[in-house]
Amino acid sequence: MQQIKIELTKNPKQKPDMNNLPFGTYFSDHMFLMNYELGKGWINPRIVPYAPFTLDPSCMVFHYAQEIFEGLKAYRTVDGDIQLFRPDENFKRMNISAERLSIPPVDVDFCIEALKKLIEIDRDWIPTTDASSLYIRPFIFATDEHVGVHASHTYIFAIILSPSGSYYPEGLNPVKIMIEDEDVRAVRGGTGFTKCGGNYAASLRAGERAAKKGYTQVLWLDGVHRKYIEEVGAMNIIFKINGKIVTPELQGSVLPGITRKSVLQITKEWGYEVEERLISVDEVIEAAENGTLEEIFGTGTAAVVSPVGELAYKGKKYVIAGGGIGELTQRLYDELTGVQWGKRPDTHNWITKVC
Repeated sequence: MQQIKIELTKNPKQKPDMNNLPFGTYFSDHMFLMNYELGKGWINPRIVPYAPFTLDPSCMVFHYAQEIFEGLKAYRTVDGDIQLFRPDENFKRMNISAERLSIPPVDVDFCIEALKKLIEIDRDWIPTTDASSLYIRPFIFATDEHVGVHASHTYIFAIILSPSGSYYPEGLNPVKIMIEDEDVRAVRGGTGFTKCGGNYAASLRAGERAAKKGYTQVLWLDGVHRKYIEEVGAMNIIFKINGKIVTPELQGSVLPGITRKSVLQITKEWGYEVEERLISVDEVIEAAENGTLEEIFGTGTAAVVSPVGELAYKGKKYVIAGGGIGELTQRLYDELTGVQWGKRPDTHNWITKVC
């Protein structure tokens, strides 16, 4: 492994109120950087003071959106230890995104070691209050100074850290989501399965429309038939229908979520019948109307598990689980956060200790 150079800040930031943290607003004192040059590979890994980038106006990321990112968290346990939840899965997924966007892959083990060093240096930025954590944002973007459509020959890989509270202002309280039947987010063969900014940019218009109507998120349908459920803007989606766990299968237009993967494994172990398959909006609405739609919840790193209390489609509203938190949703949230914060045993070896 390459040696990581470390330059510590001479002007530490004033920390925010760690008892009242928004999501993704404040950033720690340092960041990890690494450069890629064609023919040299990834070079010059370093931890430096957090600062703006200086980029040429012709920088290719501005014009052709060649970039990818990830999201994970560091948690401080009740014993004061710092740990990560399945970080190898995040960097493996980053390489899947990289391949689709013609970005050179990173070394997973090296990225984890670099991240651990960065967290150790900025460990005082990790909050200790319930439901708060250190959100971690690795990202890669193209830096060639050229206007012309081709894969860049140079890149920057960066990791920044953000002490954060709950992703949704509602916390674990149920959210309201609206099924989108006009815009589409992704199609098979596109970039829907990757974590790239273009996917999220494509979701903004519908998200704003939903927000004006009082909804927190949009639930997307497939881009071809406009009838099969895919995912929520910031989460995967899971239904409990007549006792079964049902979630859209991964066919290239849905992000392969790490929390999703963990939830499906846990529910199988708990004895639930789990189905990953095509699920139409008509099936969901029928289940909502006949009473077999027992719970809906989103899964993702930022929110962990987020119960859905209301679903809207074509002007009709459907109350889910009485508008409260479903029993399974609560159980999954308690299990996952218990493991992440070190309150429950890690029986799957999902935890990586930082220090």
